[in-house]
Amino acid sequence: MAEHETTLKKIDDKSYEEKCKAVSVISHPLASRKLTKKVHKLVKKASQAKVVRRGVKEVIKALRKGEGKKDTVCIIAGDIYPLDVISHLPILLEEKGVPYIFVPAKRDLGAAAGTKRPTSCVLVKGSASTVTTYESQELLDTIIAEAKEYHPN
Repeated sequence: MAEHETTLKKIDDKSYEEKCKAVSVISHPLASRKLTKKVHKLVKKASQAKVVRRGVKEVIKALRKGEGKKDTVCIIAGDIYPLDVISHLPILLEEKGVPYIFVPAKRDLGAAAGTKRPTSCVLVKGSASTVTTYESQELLDTIIAEAKEYHPN
C-alpha cells in the first residue's frame, strides 16, 4: 500500500507549468496558479456544503433545469482527452450566461470535489440557489468576478 501512495504522490507532484503543458487548445481562459488554488479551495468547500454538480452529464442537466441562474460558476479541466467530451460546454455556458474558467488538471479538480476519480467539470452554485449559505460565498464572488473579466457578456 505504501508503494501505491508514493506513486500517486509522484504523479501529483507536477508543477503548475508541467500541468499546463497537457492542456488542450480550447482551454481558454486558463486560471493562473493563484486562481487555481482559490478555485480548488472553493470546490472543496462547496462539495462539503453539497452545492456542486460533478461531471459533464450532471452539469448539462443542471443548466437545462435552470440551476445556473445567479451566483454560479463552472470549472472545467483543461487536460480532457478526447476533446469532444467537453467541446460543447463553453458554448452552452455562454448561452446560459454562466461564467466559466479552466484549470490545468482533472485529477486535482476531482480531488477537490471529494471524489477518487478525476472530474472533467464542476458547477458550483451559490447561496441564491440554496436555502442555506456556506462560508465561502465571498470566495465564490471573487472567482465569478475574475471569470467574468474574461467573458464580459
